[in-house]
Amino acid sequence: MSVQHVQAGYLPGLATADVQWQTLSFEQDGQRVDVAVPVLTAPQMQALAQRVRQASARHLKTMTVSEIIDVIDRAIARLLDPDDPYRQQADALLPIVSGYDAQMVRLGLTGFFKTFRAPQLHRFVAEDFANPKVLDGFQPAPKGGAVRAHGPQLLAHSWAGNVPALALWSLVCGLLVKAGNIGKLPSAEPLFAGWFARLLAEVHPPLADCLAVVWWRGAGDEAADALYAQADTVVAYGGNDALHAIQRRLPVTTRFLAHGHKLGVGVVSARALDAQRAPALARRAAWDVMRYDQQGCYSPQLFYVQRGGQVSPRDFAAYLAGELANLQTRFPRRALDLTESAAVAKWRQAIEWQLPSGGRDALLGDPDSAWSVAYFDAAPALSPTALHRNIAVAAIDTLDQAAALVAGASRYLQTAGVAATPEELYRLADQLGAAGVTRISAIGAMSMPEAGWHHDGRFNLLDLVRMTEIEQSAEAAAEPYAPYEP
Repeated sequence: MSVQHVQAGYLPGLATADVQWQTLSFEQDGQRVDVAVPVLTAPQMQALAQRVRQASARHLKTMTVSEIIDVIDRAIARLLDPDDPYRQQADALLPIVSGYDAQMVRLGLTGFFKTFRAPQLHRFVAEDFANPKVLDGFQPAPKGGAVRAHGPQLLAHSWAGNVPALALWSLVCGLLVKAGNIGKLPSAEPLFAGWFARLLAEVHPPLADCLAVVWWRGAGDEAADALYAQADTVVAYGGNDALHAIQRRLPVTTRFLAHGHKLGVGVVSARALDAQRAPALARRAAWDVMRYDQQGCYSPQLFYVQRGGQVSPRDFAAYLAGELANLQTRFPRRALDLTESAAVAKWRQAIEWQLPSGGRDALLGDPDSAWSVAYFDAAPALSPTALHRNIAVAAIDTLDQAAALVAGASRYLQTAGVAATPEELYRLADQLGAAGVTRISAIGAMSMPEAGWHHDGRFNLLDLVRMTEIEQSAEAAAEPYAPYEP
């Protein structure tokens, strides 16, 4: 077995010899990667936080947003270059660490990185700020006076590792609001964030001390407390239990932005189900299921399919099953651990117990297959599957039924993929939005959000800043003191 040794994290101002390191090992297809992650003491974390805070005040906060976007764009250009050492390292090691198929990871990374190029980032900023210059200085306010936005002095991130390179999203948000950034690596994918921090330091050396990437196990210890004590804002991703554990460690005055488990759903109109369009639609739906084995918060769990088209909902389920079988040949599902395998077996068994003899309900896919499609002729309410390419399809008579069927999961709703006419789309969007859905995409794009999407229905940048206003009264009161006044 070939073994590679990699050092993770990014610790400006700390010598490697002064830090304790713990090894996390990952294996796939006869290859092993030993990743050394840093274990800091509370004093080291406190000194690191102060260094990042001070450096960002000197350098990052003096840059314009356009200058920051240019730096990020140059870093992303290197990550999109297949001959760049950073991209080659990502393509080689992330499949081993994550367990996902190498080609799936390569395509996923390319699609993800493309949303962080300069044109997309400018749209991203403009989505949250009518005048992005408020991030650079005071700007005229429509009501009179002036306003500007201030990002945190120190922004802490706690990242999830279910999807490779996921840390890039919140790290870029932190840079755009000119915060000093310290991120906690996920044990499931501890590599990419450190690489990106080093790459930014290479592209623009003044940023070298403006961010750091650290690690601790679980909810953390004294080192985590030392960071949280200094952070203005904490952004965290993960399961609800993990998020509650983090929140309990935070000072009451710290802004906490949590992103927990979410459910995705698809809705298919009968108008989309003719003999020509239905197979292509099933292919796109299968890609949404296949990408990272439904581990994204935007991945579909169930497709509601309207009766009355040339292709029945039951036949659409069969098309979807065939496409998942084809994708398993091209992009094999990663090997499941015992807990994941048991969850899949339990889900399949529960479906089989529900199937009436002689009915149209069906469970497509053998128990040994790396995918399965459960078909229900009577549509159930939205509930999670076992993930890992296990998907449900349910028949509905009218599109209006969909919102009622998902409303019970409103706290967990995020993305809905829709295939419908323009008129149906807007009516359905109103209904789904009222039920709790925050993002509506085309089927096939569910697992590829656009740049600037409102994650969980919130503002990516506005939620990170505080606004300072100069009221008209202050402007008027200042006028008599001007040297040009008599």
